[in-house]
Amino acid sequence: MLTRVLHLSDLHFGAGDDQAIERGAAVLIELFEPELVIASGDLSHRGREDQLANASRFLRSFGLPVLAIPGNHDIPHSFPGRFTRSFVEFERQWDTTEPTYSSPTLHVIGLNSVRPWRHQSGGIRGSQLARADERLREAPPGAFQIVVLHHHLVGAPWRSRKKPVARRNHVLAGLVAAGADLILAGHIHQAAVSERREFEISRGDEPSVVVSVAPGLGQPRPKRQGEARGVHVYEIEHACLRVRTFVWRDTDWGLTAEREFPRGREPLESEPV
Repeated sequence: MLTRVLHLSDLHFGAGDDQAIERGAAVLIELFEPELVIASGDLSHRGREDQLANASRFLRSFGLPVLAIPGNHDIPHSFPGRFTRSFVEFERQWDTTEPTYSSPTLHVIGLNSVRPWRHQSGGIRGSQLARADERLREAPPGAFQIVVLHHHLVGAPWRSRKKPVARRNHVLAGLVAAGADLILAGHIHQAAVSERREFEISRGDEPSVVVSVAPGLGQPRPKRQGEARGVHVYEIEHACLRVRTFVWRDTDWGLTAEREFPRGREPLESEPV
């Protein structure tokens, strides 16, 4: 059985190019018919009521379940609202900053990594990790488990000055121990996908965990180099996870990369020595 998830990030509604976002994303919905749409933050450009409302309308127009979390652009840009009303408008649209979606095939939890006093970098508290552990353990048997936050855990080729989530190793270890199969983020407007055994020492019995950062769908600064515009489509099967990266080319979507990862503890292949 094949399950698909569409991962959008960094829409930046209100930055001036909303029509292109709306025109492009609908094509993928029709083509892939995903079970779930995930929006990993920065739905708006300045956290304004109208921008968040337009982003919500767009995402709900698909007629599919949507799991949305806030990014650092989804809180008020100016003071004092940044601190006194941080998530009021986001929660007006989405009820919570840490949603859950659960079905027989998927169990997905959102974590709020936004910190109002940090414009770019974010963090996950120990209490959030403890609660994430509880929520992941509530998954139906056999469901593929996904954790979503805005701030990235793996780097991308060019946006090296954007800091990953604070205590990255601690956060990753906590989510892995809790049973996450796939950890999603955005923030850096570039695609990056790694399996944990590509950057951690493998002893041969570790469960596979894929860490994935989606490119931004919005393009708030079109002249800035090193900001891709695209989405990820995840195809989940019994034995493997396939990550497909599509880049928007103004008139169509170009499939630019496709990677396949094992599920569970066994590699896709092995070579005896």
